[in-house]
Amino acid sequence: MTTDSSTAEVSKEPSRAEDRRGIDEIHILWISEGMSCDGDTVSLTAAGQPSIEDLVLGLIPGLPKVNLVNKVLSPSLGGEDFLAPYRAAVRGDLTTPFILVIEGSIPNQNIIEGDGYWTSFGNDPETGEPQTLNWWIDQLAPKAWAVVAAGTCATFGGIHAMAGNPTGCMGLADYLGWGFTSQGGLPVVNVPGCPIQPENFMETLIWVLYHAAGSAPPPPLDHMLRPQWLFGKTVHEGCDRGSYYEQASFAKDYNSPKCLVKTGCWGPVVNCNVPKRGWMAGIGGCPNVGGICIGCTMPGFPDAFMPFMDEPPGGTLSSLAIKPYGAVVRRLRGLTNELVNHEPKWRHNKRKLTSGYDPRWRP
Repeated sequence: MTTDSSTAEVSKEPSRAEDRRGIDEIHILWISEGMSCDGDTVSLTAAGQPSIEDLVLGLIPGLPKVNLVNKVLSPSLGGEDFLAPYRAAVRGDLTTPFILVIEGSIPNQNIIEGDGYWTSFGNDPETGEPQTLNWWIDQLAPKAWAVVAAGTCATFGGIHAMAGNPTGCMGLADYLGWGFTSQGGLPVVNVPGCPIQPENFMETLIWVLYHAAGSAPPPPLDHMLRPQWLFGKTVHEGCDRGSYYEQASFAKDYNSPKCLVKTGCWGPVVNCNVPKRGWMAGIGGCPNVGGICIGCTMPGFPDAFMPFMDEPPGGTLSSLAIKPYGAVVRRLRGLTNELVNHEPKWRHNKRKLTSGYDPRWRP
């Protein structure tokens, strides 16, 4: 694929982004040996627009051929056969560029005194000793065309990085440095969520792949390296319950359809699109099914949002402030609703034709 002259001038470094001519085939090397539960991989299987099957079968026009290597989704039986592409990438022998996807938070190996490790991925062929996740990241990230963090554990550390954890866990950008740049000229691409919303991750991955193919610009990311178009709005801005907040109608328990801010919902300040997008096939999503937002896409999760189920500190003040306004709005809307909930008088089955233009017949 040939790009226009303006694009070609931007990328004159031969080691960056394949001269922007576009990549025809690419590997996705997915490592979920971070401190995780593999929930992001499981969630990914629910994607439908597009699905992971569409991607690996080459059914999406304009994308490079994708070779996905993931311990849950790959047909390989495991062992050294499964690890072969990873080892080839470390040696620089992989036949195609690759995208490195990390799932799970990254522990701090430097705080371990003596032998031991927090998490590993395969064994060293020569010594038989476990090879740590950190070793793999150190070897693969500098060679990767793009580096993507899947889920909140990988993006910001998540549950394992909460206060008091003994592992020193962190997110991928914390580990590599927030100024890290891949071979494709991209920073770490963070797709948070506990777990990832499946369409969010697939949409981001597709954008990165179109960029690799030379047919799209780099994905726009916010200051926390999240896709801006997915995480630029708050939960509250896309929530079906938002209008209840405006009218100061607050739920007192989880059986109510009203705003959940007083029962512990952090939606007004959390960047996430799940209420608008749903979870599977547009259905579900925390507030949509009666669950509060606990801030799982945010860098401060979980510490900044605990204890869960307690009313957020700002919720008390904001709900008090909006109460008199909401009461007036509810009353005025109720009056107007009553007024317009009647049929006009000129609709009848009498012998005389009447019209809404006649003032006598206006409601």
